[in-house]
Formats: sequence, structure tokens, C-alpha cells
Amino acid sequence: MAPPNQICLVVVIFLSIFSLSSLPTSAIIPKANVSLPIPSSQLVENLCNGKAIQNRRFCLKALSTHEVIAAMDTTQLGTLIMKLGAVNAKATLNKPGSPQALKALNCCVEAYKYAILSFEMVSSELVEDPQTANYDVAVIGTEIANCEKELINAKVQAPRLLAGNRFMKYYVSMGYEITSTLELENPNEY
Repeated sequence: MAPPNQICLVVVIFLSIFSLSSLPTSAIIPKANVSLPIPSSQLVENLCNGKAIQNRRFCLKALSTHEVIAAMDTTQLGTLIMKLGAVNAKATLNKPGSPQALKALNCCVEAYKYAILSFEMVSSELVEDPQTANYDVAVIGTEIANCEKELINAKVQAPRLLAGNRFMKYYVSMGYEITSTLELENPNEY
């Protein structure tokens, strides 16, 4: 018979996973404190119309806060996007997993920890080296893709985590677009 500590651990993990499957799948998008939609700035419009953007509606909605609209330049906008990406990654990471898919979920935990650190690191790289920031954002996308692959291979039913992966891809595409824009704005500096 298994020791009581192991039984408790298995029960906690199982209950955590079970509760995950009943959570709604919705984006973790900052909410504005006004009832009317906030018109986007030209910076946000330009970014959300960029080639790398996977979901224009998500981009416009996620970037519809007063703080983002008030961004004065591309670097400031990029820093705010990286903060939003980190918040989204943290919120998704705080969702529990299942015992049958522990390996896949551990892969996802590591991917999201990496995403959090990278989004925060990219914020500081935007000014100093947009080319490195661009690469670092792309690697976040690879890590999230690995998480998704592990979930699929393990046949894990985790709609909230899969939705989080989709949103992470959107933040990665916005990060890629903003870092590409910064490289084009200052080609001689890097």
C-alpha cells in the first residue's frame, strides 16, 4: 500500500485537473473601466494590422486599455505588450493539471515559466537590442508549441490551457511585430 503522503499528492493532483476541465475558456484580457469602447491609437492600429499578427480582433481588444492607448512610442507600446503577455502567462500557469498527463503538464509549466521570464526580459531588450528581443519572443512561441504538442500526444483534455496557449501565440505575434517594427525604425542603431 502507498504511504499516506503519496496518496494525498495523487488525490490533490487529480482534483486539480478535474477542476481545470470545468473552467470556462476565455481570454485573459485587461478590462477597461468604461462602458464605451476605447478608440485605439494609431500605434495600436498599425501594430494590429501588421503581417505577423495572427488575430487582429484579439490584438485590438487586448490593447484597448487607457495605459496602452496613451503609449507615446513603439518602445513604450512594446513594453506594455510584454507586461500583458507576462500577466497572461502567469494566469494560465496558475491553472492546475492532471495525474495522467503529468509529463505534458510539466512541459507546459516549464514553457509558461519561460514565457513569463522572457516577456519580462524582452521589455528591457526593446530599447537596447530589438533584434535580440525579436529572437527571444520567437522562442516563446516555440516553447508554447512544445507544450501544445505534449498535451496533444498525451491526449490531455485541458481546454483552459489550450486557450491559454492560443492567447500566448497571439501575444508572441504582437511581440514579434513590435520588435520587427522597432528594428525597422532604427536600422542603423543595431
